[in-house]
Amino acid sequence: MSTPNGPDQKIVITAATGRLGRLVVAELLNQGLPAGNIAAAVRSPQTAASLAELGVEIRHADYTEPQTLGPAFAGADRLLLIPSAEYGQRFPQMKNAIDAAVKANVSQIAYTSFVNTPVSTLRLADEHKQAEAYVVRSGLPFTFLRNGGYTELYTGELGDIGPALDSGVMYGCAGEGRVSGATRADLAAAAARVLLGAVGSGQAHAAANNGRVYELGGTAFSLHEVAAEFSRQSGRPLRYQDLSVGEYAETLTTQGLPREFADLLADTSLAVSNGDWFTTSNDLEQLIERPAVPLADVIATQLRAF
Repeated sequence: MSTPNGPDQKIVITAATGRLGRLVVAELLNQGLPAGNIAAAVRSPQTAASLAELGVEIRHADYTEPQTLGPAFAGADRLLLIPSAEYGQRFPQMKNAIDAAVKANVSQIAYTSFVNTPVSTLRLADEHKQAEAYVVRSGLPFTFLRNGGYTELYTGELGDIGPALDSGVMYGCAGEGRVSGATRADLAAAAARVLLGAVGSGQAHAAANNGRVYELGGTAFSLHEVAAEFSRQSGRPLRYQDLSVGEYAETLTTQGLPREFADLLADTSLAVSNGDWFTTSNDLEQLIERPAVPLADVIATQLRAF
């Protein structure tokens, strides 16, 4: 196996055409890793043309087709394993990927999950708990990158802030809970630093990172604060109204969301009130060596997109 910081280093990024994966690839390039040292493992190679143009190697990797995973992970010094968004299928898919990583003799896995995964009450965290346990049982050196909630999801990425500003009310069931939110770009920067060996190189990197868990959250905010900041920047009145989890799910369905998705979003909001999205860890800022992007900046970007 090649030296992790040597000229033949190969970092494989799964889901590399997704929102987070693309940002990780961009960060690796920005931080000086040659494009030829990056392999983008993607379900549909034809969607990765822009990465190929940069010189990134494109490999076919479909979590539901185990036979594609071994070749995709071959020669990987480090593998960033980003789960799909397919609720109910994540763990079977991750099991396929982890088994393939073992057979391919991958030097190290970095797996992305949620902050507070072991104790989270979040329904979406269940498969992360299973996947983390399976990674540990695999025997491969590993690092867990437990991502905080994407700040963008709380500032209208799902298209809900326009109607909220029109009505003057933003709904949820988060109570007074706080979210240690982080932008995808910050989380991608942290992942790139870990993959490149921000805490060591070669055997030192492997030793320092084997079993290492990073809880990656930014400065915490409540949904009341999200509404207040939107109101301040837009000049339009907006307040947060707390509902029961059932009422919030019903509200989401009246806005056109499928019931199953509405239930998951309501459960995610409820998890805020349980403290599942809050962390006091400063791992994120230590890795990226700067303050995390604040809520106000994300809201400013979102308002410019209207």
